[in-house]
Amino acid sequence: MDPSYDAVVFDNDGVLTTPTDRDVLIEAIRDAFERVDVSSPSDEQVRTLLSPDRPSLRRIADHHGVDPATLWSAREQAAIDAQLAEIEAGRKRVYEDVTALESFSVPTGIVSNNQHETIGNILDNCALEPVEVWYGREPTIEGIDRKKPTPYYLELAIDELGVNNPLYVGDSRVDVVAADAAGIDAAFIRRDHRIGYDLAGHEPRYEIESLETLLELV
Repeated sequence: MDPSYDAVVFDNDGVLTTPTDRDVLIEAIRDAFERVDVSSPSDEQVRTLLSPDRPSLRRIADHHGVDPATLWSAREQAAIDAQLAEIEAGRKRVYEDVTALESFSVPTGIVSNNQHETIGNILDNCALEPVEVWYGREPTIEGIDRKKPTPYYLELAIDELGVNNPLYVGDSRVDVVAADAAGIDAAFIRRDHRIGYDLAGHEPRYEIESLETLLELV
């Protein structure tokens, strides 16, 4: 246990808010294809656009004769719109234990692989303690390269907070890898959707079941 943590940075989906239903994102991607006048994407292409890399995005765009940046922009905006609807309907919501953030005496931040605008929508619409810094993915092809496990946004958040020893809290192996790459400790929260989840040899400093446990660490 390290008493010198000077900030806590959180992943969002599965940590602060419930994950977006996969079917909602699948439907949003189909909508994105329609927005760029592609009427018959394959199921595999739709699934690939859930989390593509640059080459797979380009292959799909080239197959349909669409500019990759245009397709990706449509994909991101469709996902933003669909998730906002989920937030406003109360289907995507904060976990009850986010009230623990009210008791922190150190600054907090959010670094998510979700879109930056989606994180803003969550902060605008959900009962979540204000955070000092928050970063989500840019809705650009460059944003694909910068998502975790790359520590790009995590390092930006640390720099903006002006801290030296933050703790990063996530619910996936990419969160642990990003924290390691940034040279900071990670806490893995094993919520219900992560029962049986394998970290594939990436060991966090802590494994917790509730955000309230963080009050013992910070």
